[in-house]
Amino acid sequence: MDALAVPVALALLVYLVGMLALGVFVRERTADVEGYVVAGRRLDLGLATPTLLATWFGAGTLLAATDAVRAEGLRAAALDPFGAGLCLVLAGLWLARPLWRMRLLTLPDFYARTYGTRAEVAAAVVMVPGYLGWIAAQLVALSTVVELYLGLPHGLALPLVAVAGVAYTLVGGMWAVTLTDAVQMALVVVGVLVLGAVTLAELGDGGIVAGWTRLVAETPAAKARVLPEAGEVLPWLSLLAAGALGNLPGQDLTQRIFAARSERVAQVACLLAGGLYLAIGTVPLAIGLAADLLLPEAVTEAILPALAHHLLHPAVAVVLVVTVISAVLSTLDSAILAPASVIAHNLWGRGGGAEHVARYRWAVGGVAAAALGLASLGQSAWDLLQTAYEASLVGLLVPLLGGLWWPGRSERAALAALGAGTGVWALHLAGGYDTLAGTPVPIGLAGLGCSALAFLVVGLRDGRQA
Repeated sequence: MDALAVPVALALLVYLVGMLALGVFVRERTADVEGYVVAGRRLDLGLATPTLLATWFGAGTLLAATDAVRAEGLRAAALDPFGAGLCLVLAGLWLARPLWRMRLLTLPDFYARTYGTRAEVAAAVVMVPGYLGWIAAQLVALSTVVELYLGLPHGLALPLVAVAGVAYTLVGGMWAVTLTDAVQMALVVVGVLVLGAVTLAELGDGGIVAGWTRLVAETPAAKARVLPEAGEVLPWLSLLAAGALGNLPGQDLTQRIFAARSERVAQVACLLAGGLYLAIGTVPLAIGLAADLLLPEAVTEAILPALAHHLLHPAVAVVLVVTVISAVLSTLDSAILAPASVIAHNLWGRGGGAEHVARYRWAVGGVAAAALGLASLGQSAWDLLQTAYEASLVGLLVPLLGGLWWPGRSERAALAALGAGTGVWALHLAGGYDTLAGTPVPIGLAGLGCSALAFLVVGLRDGRQA
């Protein structure tokens, strides 16, 4: 067992009890469905911004992206943090105000109101499985950290982190998620900046500026390149599109827009969170590049907590391990509540009274259990993240944007877009293909293109027949 196992375990116990206490504290605010799902539509800018930032600033940014950049260079950051941060900015520019004005509870409600019940159900069916991959990615990454510091076997670490992530969400719904996000993101920002500064100081023999100079000078040119070479443009664009556009039709993002107290708060919070995401997200990327210079023979996964273990005083290392776990939990709770809300509201049954809240809690538990089963299959966190992002990109994006701005929208056009994009993508994914058969086009871009084409063709035909 690692020497830090006991202090880490004690710190985590105190931390998790605190998060659960927050969930219990706000339980009375979740007496009805609107309180449980969208926090009574009462979030101000000070709460809406950190919960939007926390939605994705977890395993993807701190762990998976850091590991990917270490292995492949900055080109791998197209998915996260560059894509995810850009998504929040685009949401503020394109979605926040019109969606908030519709006073929705879940995003499939938009498809129901715009296209009809069949589109609502189809959107919900497409949306939920993608979240299972997203949740599984958080569980895999978090269990890796727990294994590293507590020495627990993978089969025990996974269910433990799942229980930790679901407990306060189950009790307090969106209010618990929002308040814990605010605490968690404060820890994350401080912890990431501290680890970044310590890493650069280690590189520079005590000087942060000297460390940065060494990092720039000794990082191979191939890894320092953000933009792809000519032969890598399409895969890079596919990653960027999955992060920047695939997250737009997400219940976790739009749920926070619906929970804001005004449309202005919703828009400004998205823009602020996007800017903060891009700024803070660059620190783990620098750490990933520095890892090759500091720990060239270290583990290939979860390099960030490994660096904390190697570089820092044990007491500070414990704080930073808790910080990493905070970031992952802040994403995990959002990812669990989002599909659970869709299942309970759009697939299970309507109803907004106190007697219906139990249905949402059952859905939270069911989603966590399903994602735990997927995580136990052992697929890497990065692969699960990419798959989760693409699921929404190929099926849900076009009907969402078309429903907001294109006058030629129709129910049949939405269903055609959902079916064509998801079908092409899923068939190739099941067959083990990364690109459209016989072409170099990645299946994510291919699915998006097929979705857009189906929406336009069917929408134009319906418009001529009207």
